[in-house]
This record gives sequence, C-alpha cells and structure tokens, in this order.
Amino acid sequence: MKQVKLGLKENWKQFTLLVIINAFVGGMVGLERSILPQIAEVEFAIVAKTAILSFIIVFGIVKAITNYFAGAFANKIGRKNLLVIGWLFGLPVPFILMFAPSWDWIVAANVLLGINQGLAWSSTVVMKIDLVGEKQRGFAMGLNEFAGYLAVAVVAFLTGYIAAEYGLRPYPFYLGIGLVVLGLLGSILFIKDTRKHVEAENQHSDMPKLKNIFWETTWKHPNLGSVTQAGLINNLNDGMAWGIFPILLSVKGFDLEQIGIITATYPAVWGFGQLFTGKMADLYSKKYLLFIGMILQGIALGFFLFASSMIHYVILAAILGWGTAMVYPTFLATVAENTHPTNRANSIGVFRLWRDLGYAIGAILTGIIADSFGIEMSILTIGGLTVLSAFVILFRMKGNLN
Repeated sequence: MKQVKLGLKENWKQFTLLVIINAFVGGMVGLERSILPQIAEVEFAIVAKTAILSFIIVFGIVKAITNYFAGAFANKIGRKNLLVIGWLFGLPVPFILMFAPSWDWIVAANVLLGINQGLAWSSTVVMKIDLVGEKQRGFAMGLNEFAGYLAVAVVAFLTGYIAAEYGLRPYPFYLGIGLVVLGLLGSILFIKDTRKHVEAENQHSDMPKLKNIFWETTWKHPNLGSVTQAGLINNLNDGMAWGIFPILLSVKGFDLEQIGIITATYPAVWGFGQLFTGKMADLYSKKYLLFIGMILQGIALGFFLFASSMIHYVILAAILGWGTAMVYPTFLATVAENTHPTNRANSIGVFRLWRDLGYAIGAILTGIIADSFGIEMSILTIGGLTVLSAFVILFRMKGNLN
C-alpha cells in the first residue's frame, strides 16, 4: 500500500485541483455580489433595506448551520462526499436567479446557495489542511481563500458589466450554470478523499484534544474564542458591504458598471492579498496579523463616510480588502494550530458556524440601522464594532502565535 505523505509539495496535484474547485465555489457567491440589491429595487419594487438584505440574512444563517454540520460529519461520511453533495444543492441556484417571479424565490435560492457554500467551501478548507500538515497551513489557507475570493471578485465584475450591457436578468446568471456544472463534474471525477492524511498526522500529533469542541471553539479557549469572535465581526462587516455598498453607491450616482468595479475591488484585493498574507501567517505572529487586519477594516469603513469620488471608494475598498486578507487565512491556520487532528474538522465547523452567522447578524443590524438612522450610521456602527473586535484579539489571545 502506498505510504501517505503530508506536505504541499507531496500533494500538489490534489491541492491544485481543490484550489480550482474552490474558485468555482466562490464564483457562485460572486453571481449576486453586484446586482441583487438592484434587482430587488428595480424588478420587485422593494425599498426597505431590511427587506432587500433578507437574501443575505437567509444565506448567512443557512451557510453557518451547514458549516457546523459539515464539520461534524466530515469524519463520518467523508470530505469528498460532502463536496459533491454541496454542488448538488447548488445546481438549481442560477436557474432560480434567472427566472424567479418574486423576491421569495430569490430568498429560496439563497437557502440552496448557503448549503452549497457551507458544504463545498468547508470541504475544500478541511481537505487542504489535511494534505499539507502543520508547517504550511497559513499558505494553504491563503491559496484556498485567494482562489475563492478572487472568483467572487471576477464574477461580481462580470455580472455588473453584463447587467449594464444586457439587463439585470437573465444574462448575468448564465455564468452560474458553467460554474456549477464544472464544479460538480470536477469534484466527482478528480477529487480524492483525505481521511488517510488525517490518520497519518494523528500518529505524531501531541496537541491535546478539546474536552468540549463547541464551547471551547466558541469562547472558552482564549485563542480559539478570540478568533471566533473576530470571524463573526469580519463577516458582519462583509455582510454590510455586500448589501449596503451597492445601494450607497447607487444613491451617490454611480452606474452599474462603476458599482461593479468598486464592489469587485474589495474581494479582488482580499483574494490576491491572501497569496501573501497566508504565507505571512506561517512566518509572523498570528495574533498581530489578526489585530492589524481588523483595525484596517474598521478604519476603512469609517472613511467610507467621507469618500466623494470613485477613486476614493476604490482605494478604501482596497484597504478593506487588504485588512480582510490579513485575517482570513490566519483565522483558519490559528484554529488548525490549536486543535488536535481528530478535532480539527469539528472545530473549524464551529468557527465557521459563528463566522458566517456574521453575514446574517450584519445584514439584520445594518438594515435596521439604515432604515432607522440612515446608511451612513449603519456603516459607522459596523466600523466601530470591527475596531472593538481587534482589541479583543490584542488583549485576550495568548502569546504571539508564531
């Protein structure tokens, strides 16, 4: 029997395939990034921000819960099986977005999209960590999130461009059909499960097992708890950016193509940045990477209130993206570093449960504040919470986590 080896070099073929598959996963989110709020207002005459953001609320809750179950069942039914099941849930999404006769159908599509993202993205994350072992987790997560969020950015730009040229529906969503078909077939035909890599790492891991995976990952463990709260706040501000930025930019007089460029800049920098920040997480203090990244996000959000030109918004979107790039792979590398191999999938599932609940909490909070006090106050509030989260990391995390 062939001996299983850990490492990026030793498993580069499977790793590369998983990076490609995760790009397709990310592209599915990019379908909605630029134009769904405009569809709500233009095609369905929805004005209230809380109603418009309902698709993000549903997406966040469903994805968060699915993340948890993906972690819980990863060892039982296999990582590859979870990945394939995730793609099966994604199959109807582009068709529903194309032909939905009411906003309720759009919300229903986001239930399926949330399941797709929770199963498929979680599977690729855990499988990459399984393959590389302990020395290159940050770099592995950087490549994974780079592929996913670069795809978000590219598809967000393309849908904005196509919508500006040919209308909001159905043409932008043809991209989704290609993504979901390629993702499903690639997962079935080319991806291999990584259970044996976990068994190989078990033989030499001296990390103690968590007594209560859910509560220790949620808060009790100082390092895991700090990462989890920051993950929630990070996606809280991402949920706000997803739903509010297109509306804010439309109010400021920008057209669909310009909105597509600005909203794509943020995930593009987020995606590309992780090629560097993932490696940085292997070399430098994870604690301070997380602190600086969260602070940059909070500052960028605050300055959005004072921006007046397209170049201002592009620069701020880039700073927001770089701050997010600093924390995203570092979150996952820190969780992996602080958990035993047999606990890892479960702990990552719990972390991603709370992180992606941030989408729903952010959309609800943002919508309520925007409807009551205006869009500017909602952005300021979320920016303040992001800065507060940075200081929780600074004062609660133990050691430098090099």
